[in-house]
Amino acid sequence: MDKNTVTGLLLITAIIIAFTIYNRPSREQIEAQQRMRDSIAMVEAERAQLEAQQKASGVQPDTAIPAADNTVTDFFSAGSASSPTDTASLSALEQNGDSVTLAMQPVLSPAQEETVVLENEKVRILLSTRGGSIRSVQMKEYLHHSGGDLMLFDGPDEARFNLNLFNRNSVHLTTEDQIFTPVRSDDSHSVTMRLQQSPGQYIDFVYTLPEDEYMMDFEVRLAGMKNGLHPESLTNFRMNWEQKIRQQEKGRMFENRFTRIHYKYDKQDVQKMSETKNDHKELSEPLKWFSFKDQYFSYVIIGKQPFSNTILNSEVLTSPDYTKRYKAEGWVPPVVSPDSDLITAGFNYYFGPVHYNTLKAYDKDVANNADKLHLEENVYLGYRWLSWVNKWFVIPVFNFFLSLNWGMGLIILILTLMVKLITLPLTYKSFMSSAKMRVLRPQIQELEKKYPGTDQEMMMKRQQATMELYSKVGINPMSGCLPMLIQMPVLLALFFFFPSAIELRQQSFLWADDLSTYDSLISWSGNIPLITRFLGNHISIFCLLMTVINVIYTKYNMSMTDTGSTQAMPGMKYMPIFMSVFMFFFLNNYPAGLNYYYFLSTLITIALTFIMKQVIDENKILAQLEANKKKPKKKSGFMARLEEAQKMQEKMAREKAKENAKRNMRR
Repeated sequence: MDKNTVTGLLLITAIIIAFTIYNRPSREQIEAQQRMRDSIAMVEAERAQLEAQQKASGVQPDTAIPAADNTVTDFFSAGSASSPTDTASLSALEQNGDSVTLAMQPVLSPAQEETVVLENEKVRILLSTRGGSIRSVQMKEYLHHSGGDLMLFDGPDEARFNLNLFNRNSVHLTTEDQIFTPVRSDDSHSVTMRLQQSPGQYIDFVYTLPEDEYMMDFEVRLAGMKNGLHPESLTNFRMNWEQKIRQQEKGRMFENRFTRIHYKYDKQDVQKMSETKNDHKELSEPLKWFSFKDQYFSYVIIGKQPFSNTILNSEVLTSPDYTKRYKAEGWVPPVVSPDSDLITAGFNYYFGPVHYNTLKAYDKDVANNADKLHLEENVYLGYRWLSWVNKWFVIPVFNFFLSLNWGMGLIILILTLMVKLITLPLTYKSFMSSAKMRVLRPQIQELEKKYPGTDQEMMMKRQQATMELYSKVGINPMSGCLPMLIQMPVLLALFFFFPSAIELRQQSFLWADDLSTYDSLISWSGNIPLITRFLGNHISIFCLLMTVINVIYTKYNMSMTDTGSTQAMPGMKYMPIFMSVFMFFFLNNYPAGLNYYYFLSTLITIALTFIMKQVIDENKILAQLEANKKKPKKKSGFMARLEEAQKMQEKMAREKAKENAKRNMRR
C-alpha cells in the first residue's frame, strides 16, 4: 500500500469520525427522544390494560366505554395514589383548594352528539361536541371527481384528534371522548368548544375562521390547571392527529404518486415521506409544520411554536375509497402565563387546494427567508435544479391567461407556442446540423464503399475517414444534439407541472371532461395480464393521438437525417420508433392536459421542420461545405480529442489483432 493510499484512507476515516461527532444528537435531544418513547410506552400500556379489562368483563370492543371515561379518579388530586396507567374524565364540579374530585361522565351515543357549523366562502367545517374536535371539512369551491361534494374527511372513522394531559401523579386525561359545550362568538367567525370543570377551571378549543380564507386559527387554552398538571405537561402538550385520505380523483394509480406527508423543520427545508410504501419518522428536531396531502388538496397543521418532537406515520391502504392513512403525534411547547393561571398553545390549520400561488401568498409579508413557511413546497414542480422553469415561467403564464377567463385548451396551446418560440433558435440550429449531414450523404456512402465490411479494423477506418470529412467541411457531429439537451429542462419542467397543476382539475376541452386526469376512449373492468399493469383499464385518446403523430414525425425525421449507413448496428435505426410506442404505455395514465401538450408540441415541430425545409436551400449548404474544404482548418479541441481517441482505439485494435495472431501460431 503506497503513501497516497494510506493518506487517503486516513483522511476518509477522519471525515467519517468528524461527521459522526457533528451529527451526534445533543443531550437535550436524547432526553426528548427518551420522553417520547416513555410516552408511547405509557399509551400502549393503557391500551393493553383497557383491552384486558374489556376481555375480563366480557365487553365487546365496539360497545366498550372509551378509555377516557372508564375509571373514576382524582385527576388533579395531588395526594391520590393512582397508577401511571389510570385515566380520568374532567366532569366533577367539586373543588377543594388545588385538587379536583372527578366523577365519571356518561358517554354520548352518536344520536346525542351535537355539531356546530363554521364556514366561509371557501370551506365548511363541522365541529363536534364529542372531543371538541373537527368532525368534517368540505371544500366549497371544488367537487369530487364523481360530481358530489368534495370532503377532505367526514366523521370519526376518517379523522381523529385528541389532547393528552397528565396530572402530578401521571394520571392520564384524553379529550377525544369528552363532552364539550359550544360557545359561539358574536361575529360568527369563531367557536369555542369548552370542557368545563368549574367557572375557573376548563379546557377551551378555540376555532377562528376568517372570511374568504383557507387558513383557520386554532388555540388550546387551559385555565385553572397550572398547579394540578405534571411538569411534563407544562413543558409539552401531547396531541394526536389521524386521518384517512379519500380518493378524490378518477385515476387512483396516478393519484397515489402525489399523496404523501410533507413536513418542514423550523427555519430549515421541507422534507417529504414515501408515497409508495409505509413510512415512519421520529423527528426530535423542532418542526414548524406537517401536511396530510393528497394530489390536489392538503390538511396542514402549523405550530405557532415549533413542535419539540413529532412522530409521523404514513400507511398505504388498499381500500377502494381511501389511498393512505396518516398519523401524527406531536409534542407542543405551551405558553404558560406568568400573570394568570392560563396555559395556551396556538396553531393554524390550512384546509385547501395544493395551489402554488395560494400557498406562497402566506409568506408575502415575511421578510426573513428563515421565518417563511414555504407551504408552496407541497406543490411538486420537479427536481430543484429545474423547478425554477415552472415557478418563474409556466405558472405566471398560466395565471395571466386564467385571469382573462380563457379556456384551458387555448391556454395550453398558447403555452406550447411560447415554448416553441423561445426554443426556435435551438430548433433551427439542430435542423441546420441535420441538413449538413444530409447533403453529405453521397460522400458518406462513398466512404462505406471504400471501407466495406463489419470487422473492427474496417469499421475503425471508415469512422476515422468520416470524422476527417466532417473536419474538412467544418461540421461538429454533436452540434445537433446540444440544442436538444438545452431544451430538456423546459420539457422536463412541463412534464412535472401538468400532474401537479390544480388549475387543470375538472377543466374540460373537446372530449376530455377533466384535463387533470386521463381521457378514456375505451375502458374496461377487470384485470387483463400485462395490459392492465401498464395501461390501466383504459386507452387515452390524447395519448393515442400523441403517439401516432410522434411515430409519423420520428419516421419522417429519420429519413431526413439518414446518412445512408446500413453497416453499423442496422437494428438501431428502429429504436426511435420503439421509444415513441413505449411512450404510449408510459403516458396513458398521465393527465390529458400533458398528452394534449405533447400532441400540440409535435404538430408544431412538424410544421416548423416542413417550413425550414422549404426555406433553406440545401444546394447552398453543400456549396458552402465544399468551399470549407479549401480553407485551412484549425481543428477544434473536441475534434482533436475525438481523432486522438480514434487513433488510440485503432492502435489498441491492431495490437490485439497481433496478439491473437501470435496465439493462433503457437497453437
